[in-house]
Amino acid sequence: MRIPLSYVLKRVGFLFVVMWTAATINFILPHLSPKDPVQEQVQQKIAMMGQSSEAAVEMIESLKALYGLDLPLWQQYLRYLWNTFRFDLGKSIQAYPRPVMDIIGQTIWWTVAFVGTSTILAFFLGTVLGALVGWSRAPKFLQGLIPPLAMFSAIPNFILALVLIYFMAFRLQQWTGGRFYFPLRGGYSQTMAINMQDWAFWKDAAWHAILPALSMLLVSVGGWALGMRAMMITVEGADYITFAEAKGLKNGRIFYRYALRNCLLPQTTSLAMQLGAIVSGSTLVENMFSYPGIGSRLGAAIASFDYYTMYGIIFFLVMGIAVATFVVDMAYPLLDPRISYEEG
Repeated sequence: MRIPLSYVLKRVGFLFVVMWTAATINFILPHLSPKDPVQEQVQQKIAMMGQSSEAAVEMIESLKALYGLDLPLWQQYLRYLWNTFRFDLGKSIQAYPRPVMDIIGQTIWWTVAFVGTSTILAFFLGTVLGALVGWSRAPKFLQGLIPPLAMFSAIPNFILALVLIYFMAFRLQQWTGGRFYFPLRGGYSQTMAINMQDWAFWKDAAWHAILPALSMLLVSVGGWALGMRAMMITVEGADYITFAEAKGLKNGRIFYRYALRNCLLPQTTSLAMQLGAIVSGSTLVENMFSYPGIGSRLGAAIASFDYYTMYGIIFFLVMGIAVATFVVDMAYPLLDPRISYEEG
């Protein structure tokens, strides 16, 4: 299916408008706080190092000049926009002189690994289970899945994370005489050196990611399944399903080619939004497990008023949602031939 160039350019322009709006809001919101991030950092250093007030004033002035916080707000805004769209996100206030891009680059892969995997698995499992539960010709025993799916979908993932930590990591260790099955916290063992070329490190990291991923997976499967069930019930009464039945087509073909395929569009849109919002959905879970992902790093940046780290992570979050929505919009004609962007 051919997509007109004019439509693509229009969507790309809309994508840049969304990113500019997000960047502007991202800049304004931290400045509404009455607290000064540089002063907060200097006060912490004074408390730890016992410096004099004169030295503190000089440190505050030098740091503000270094970060450009002594400039008028409009100049800060223009500089921020210029640097952001060049992906020059500056240096962290809390972890100076570490670049924000370096922080994002080292933490985002931890989040993508367990949240991305659990989200995609939950999408496929939830979509298939929801379609089968909503299909009237499916085996009746599948109806028994509705109560547990509804229960898990109603539980916040961070609450389920606490339950898993208690039973699967803490209590299980006591019940089995001290045998260590699942880790309580962290993304890898403290005795393990980070080596991306070492299979033992990947095995250890995957072992630590089981419980965080499971807490995301169980909650998400319920939501995907219930949403798919509702769409399947609606689609089953459509005219084209009745026509397919009148033609004598097999139930399996009607299910896969007619019912399931027509229910995938809203599911795919939701998947794009879920993948784009991968950071925000994992922040609390990562904090529960002390997982070294970008969500927990965002929480630490907010707690310490680290403007530039907040700017960078939130901008990447919004950009991920916008890009994912753009890609899905372009893929719609491939998923459903009835959708056409041709003019006229």
